[in-house]
Amino acid sequence: MNQTSRRQFLSTLAAASVSVGLRGQDAAKFPPIRQITRGPGFHWFGYYDKLQFSPDNRFVLGNKVTFEHRSPTAEDVIEVGMVDLHEKDKWIPLGKSNAWCWQQGCMLQWIPDTASKIIWNDREKDRFVSHILDVNTGDKRTLSTPIYALSPNGKEAVSCDFSRVADCRPGYGYAGIRDRFFDDMAPAGSGVTHVNLETGAEKLVVTHERLSKTGEVIENHPTSKHHAYHLLCGPDGKRFIMLHRWTQPKGGHLTRLVTAAMDGSDLRIVIPNGYASHFIWRDTTHILSQAKGWIGNDQWGDFLFADKDSGIVEEIGRGVLDSGGHLTYLRNNEWILNDTYPKGDHRLQTPHLYHIKSNRRIDLGEFPLPPAYKGEWRVDNHPRTSRDERWVCIDSPHTNQGRQLHIIDIGGVV
Repeated sequence: MNQTSRRQFLSTLAAASVSVGLRGQDAAKFPPIRQITRGPGFHWFGYYDKLQFSPDNRFVLGNKVTFEHRSPTAEDVIEVGMVDLHEKDKWIPLGKSNAWCWQQGCMLQWIPDTASKIIWNDREKDRFVSHILDVNTGDKRTLSTPIYALSPNGKEAVSCDFSRVADCRPGYGYAGIRDRFFDDMAPAGSGVTHVNLETGAEKLVVTHERLSKTGEVIENHPTSKHHAYHLLCGPDGKRFIMLHRWTQPKGGHLTRLVTAAMDGSDLRIVIPNGYASHFIWRDTTHILSQAKGWIGNDQWGDFLFADKDSGIVEEIGRGVLDSGGHLTYLRNNEWILNDTYPKGDHRLQTPHLYHIKSNRRIDLGEFPLPPAYKGEWRVDNHPRTSRDERWVCIDSPHTNQGRQLHIIDIGGVV
């Protein structure tokens, strides 16, 4: 697309933007927002740390489902596809998945360092697999293992035991296959695996048993089940993050943030105190994570950690940047994109931008979440940016059409 066509396209898109469902402030004070999927069916993407936009920002990946407000069963199949922003938001079906959850979908994402390849998880009989599809040529191949997070080189990935996650953390694993180590609290036969995307080879690199015995694991009871998930490869592809969680006798879990080399070596317990949550790499040596119990703050906050044991550096945006959302760095780490969980009588969700140097927050909208969306099938905004960081895509049911995809134009903000 030449510059003139691009300007015309952006102008048309902005003119067509709507503010349906915004509350709390005058909608004109928020950046333009536009709904890009509609029924029949409900659409969403899932987590915030995946590539949703194509390299040219024309296509936006998503999942399509025919129901809401209940847990997926082993028989429930979703459609995966993409929205063409250049063709009146046309929905283009690409495949199906029988391995998915409400919070993270089926790990659908563009493969980094490729022009037109995507990947997503599925289930074939008694095995979770992943499919790689070239959306231009239609060429497709299937790996005999699922994936979780991809390396920036587009050639390798890390994955977890989705059956165990489904048992230990309902809403984040997949139905259909029982955890083969169900009665083992910290199995040596499962954990984090390394996946070669070119050959399909899979190797167990960090076991649950090893995690349970590395460093101090507070409140580690005989009945505590250990599992690892929420994986994310670093910007240079040399290391990855995982959350190590173990259940507690009275319910709930404790969590450590752990990093490792891609081959599983050099484990580092970055957040050891049991209170770690959403995170993002700032660069190859620093991680922004929500945690508590650091620098005199006994509440949850956003903290910058060095990638080393107990690597606390500083707190970021205390009282301004929300302490419970999903974090992404923008514009050479000058800005942080985040969202909130539902707040107030109207259960408003507020994606926002935070300018680090000026300690300034800019809200991108306020989206009411109907009461029916709760627990496992809640709809978090999970804001995700286009490759040029011009657009933010969110999942939201605020237009009373069920969960759908919406894009926010932040070009005038950042």
